[in-house]
Parts: sequence; structure tokens; C-alpha cells
Amino acid sequence: MAVTACQGLGFVVSIIGTAGTIAATCMDQWSTQDLYNNPVTAVFNYQGLWRSCVRESSGFTECRGYFTILGLPAMLQAVRALMIVGIVLGAIGLLVSIFALKCIRIGNMDDSAKANMTLTSGIMFIVSGICAIAGVSVFANMLVTNFWMSTANMYSGMGGMVQTVQTRYTFGSALFVGWVAGGLAVIGGIMMCIACRGLVPEETHYKAVSYNASGHNVAYRTGGYRTSTAYESKMKSKNGDEAQSHPSKYDYV
Repeated sequence: MAVTACQGLGFVVSIIGTAGTIAATCMDQWSTQDLYNNPVTAVFNYQGLWRSCVRESSGFTECRGYFTILGLPAMLQAVRALMIVGIVLGAIGLLVSIFALKCIRIGNMDDSAKANMTLTSGIMFIVSGICAIAGVSVFANMLVTNFWMSTANMYSGMGGMVQTVQTRYTFGSALFVGWVAGGLAVIGGIMMCIACRGLVPEETHYKAVSYNASGHNVAYRTGGYRTSTAYESKMKSKNGDEAQSHPSKYDYV
């Protein structure tokens, strides 16, 4: 019962983690405009992995996709690749884990096959979560670097006395969704790997006991068996011949 609960809970947590990874990849708020010490508040900019958007104070929002691949920064392309790999591994892990559930019987699949499938799906979930966390962390590191470089350029003119207006970006909501989703995927994968140990059938060892059931009232001896000698065999055969040569009165009708 505990193994089934652990496997089911890990499956549900992994589903949430994979869904969160997909949601974070599709969100546009990976980087949002830093409004601190910004005199222009009528326009709000935010960017995602696939497009950048501008929201005006009137409520109108306009988004423009990135219509190029080679023109994008290498770090952004690496983040895209990590998130896509995480989604693909999570989807394959979900497909494998569905057939590995103990509550589902498919043909003559034994527990050892389910244990191997559970372990495989758990490893896929762990790698998927690591890819999501790595992708979000790389993008966050890029934001921090660009933020401090922009801050340094703002106060570079006239010995820091003149402040130039530059757009700085900070963490968006998609980063936090990606971190949480990656952590849930890793936790779900670990739970699936733990459940794998309980699904492996235990090997049973039986002790062979030799006995002689020649009658209903049989006395067993624990001292072992003693080999008969040639003399004892000859005496037994002689007694048998004598018993056959002297018939009793009950042999005739």
C-alpha cells in the first residue's frame, strides 16, 4: 500500500512539474521592466523566450515575436533548448509512468517490468527538472549581468552626476514558475525511484526437507540416514526367501 501511494504521489507531483515547465516556457514575463527610479511609467515592457511585449497605461498590449534565430543571443538559444529538452523528457516520462503504475494491469506484465519502467520514468523526471532549473537559472544570471551593466552605464556620464534613461529588466514571474516546476519534477522523480525499490519482487529461499511417507504413522529421525552394509542386505534377502518358502495357512482358500 505504501509503495502504491508513493508511486501515485510521485506521478501527480511529476505531472504538476511538467505542466509548470510547459507554462513557464510559454509565458512572456521572463524579464520585466524595472520601474524603480524610472520616470516613464506610461509604457511597460516585458520579454519572453519567444516574443517581446509592450503594455501601455491605457491597457493596450502589443507583442512582437522574434522572427530570427541566428540574430538572437546564444544564451537565449541555450535557454530555449534546455526548456524544450525538459518538456520532451517530462512528456516521455509521463507516458512511461502511466504504464508503470501498479494499479494498472496490461497483459502479463510482471512487477519486475513495472519496477524498471518506474525507475526509467523517475530518472527522466529528474533530468527534466534539472534542465528546467538550469534554463531558468541561466536566464536569471543573464538578467543580473545586464542589470548591473545598465546601472553602471546610467551613472557613467559626467562622473556620475548625470543620469541617463535606460531600460533595465528584472526577474519576471515565469522565472519563479520555472524554478518551482523544476523542483517539483525532481521531487516527483525521486519519489518514483524510491517506489521502484518496493516494486521489485523479493527472492524467496525454501529449505528442502526429505522425508519418507510410507505409512500413516511415520516416525522421523533427525539423526540422518545410515548406509546399509553388504551383510545386512544379504540377511534381509535371506529372511524374505524363507518367508516365501513357508506359506501360511492364509495363503490357501
